[in-house]
Amino acid sequence: MRKTNFDLSARDASNFLSRVAQHRLLCPRVLGEHLRRVGEILQEWVRRGTRLRYLVSLLSVTAISAAPEAPIILDATGVANLRIQTVEVKGRDFETTVFAIGRIEEIPSKHSVLSSRVAGRVVGLHAFEGDAVAAGDVVATIETRLIGDPPPQVQLKAPRGGLVVNSHIRLGQPVQPDVELMDISDRSSMWAVAKIPENEAARVQVGSYAHIKVPALGQSLFEATLVRFGVNADRGAGAVEGIFLLDNKDGRLRPGMRVEFAVVLDSRADVLAVPRAAIQGDPANRVVFVKDFDLPNAFLRVPVVIGERNDRFDEVLSGLFPGDEVVTQGSYSLGFAGGGQSISLKEALDAAHGHEHNEDGSELTDADKAKRAEPEEVHDHEGAHSLSLALMIYAGVLTLILMVSVAALVEPTPWIRA
Repeated sequence: MRKTNFDLSARDASNFLSRVAQHRLLCPRVLGEHLRRVGEILQEWVRRGTRLRYLVSLLSVTAISAAPEAPIILDATGVANLRIQTVEVKGRDFETTVFAIGRIEEIPSKHSVLSSRVAGRVVGLHAFEGDAVAAGDVVATIETRLIGDPPPQVQLKAPRGGLVVNSHIRLGQPVQPDVELMDISDRSSMWAVAKIPENEAARVQVGSYAHIKVPALGQSLFEATLVRFGVNADRGAGAVEGIFLLDNKDGRLRPGMRVEFAVVLDSRADVLAVPRAAIQGDPANRVVFVKDFDLPNAFLRVPVVIGERNDRFDEVLSGLFPGDEVVTQGSYSLGFAGGGQSISLKEALDAAHGHEHNEDGSELTDADKAKRAEPEEVHDHEGAHSLSLALMIYAGVLTLILMVSVAALVEPTPWIRA
């Protein structure tokens, strides 16, 4: 096990503060909540010994966040139509895996064949293909060719419990001792045989486990352990067979089913990772949609840098923080939403805070109300100036928080003592 701690960098700080500015929520109550959260993060960074040059970089980032992207705001109907679901971002055990495909196979030692020790003909048939039988159940009756009136009969019994998978006899059919009459298989457990690429096979050991998905069974996941390797390599596929043991007491697994394997090679603890469904965008511009912690049904498009990927999760190197809620189901559709949304940012803020706001989401002051009577082109110019000024004030408050945090948690220098 390798342990990975969260690495807090200037880029992480930039993403967080840009996201706070992105809300454009300048109401006293909401602004106070934002500043409280930022202050807690700054204090934690100082406590951990984060370098001051990283903290100082927060100020310049906040000061230039004057034109952030607006959140996507939906109504209840939009959320229901997109079937949006979210998960909380947190540190988790992250597994390094190798992908492989394969098939379900019977375990050879659990397959039995039924035959007769004497020649004769079938006069009774008590089990058919698909029937489940127990060990010792009578499955057929054979009338022998020995002399008698009537001729002696022999009962054929199941050699093991299981499923009748093949039946080769019919009533009245003559039988010989060297002919197979039935195949009975115990399928309470099965083999899942993976084609492991040869260049990865050296890292896989007996006892390794895998997450297994059988497409024919939907989204169900199985856990299985490698019990042995195949005796030969597949020269054409460049792969080695790895045999995993699967429980099948419910009988859903059948020989020949296609299987997808995520064979676990290694694991790291405390890795910030999100479900793969949360990651959207093209390979050069990955984004996630983060649920707004103040506005209902509002989501922010947040750029992220991803690291290693496995079959279920993507490691997030930058852009998210523990406690964020990211959209999983519905995240792809959310990228196309918002163009014709029925709720504006102003309407959402008015409903959430109980008083009126400007169109850009900022607090509506008496001066703003007076300016509504002015020409539209002047109004637009002044609105942009007001927002820029508000963010400058916001950056100044963050500066003050930083100074207080550093003064409280860092040992004073000689010139401060003086």
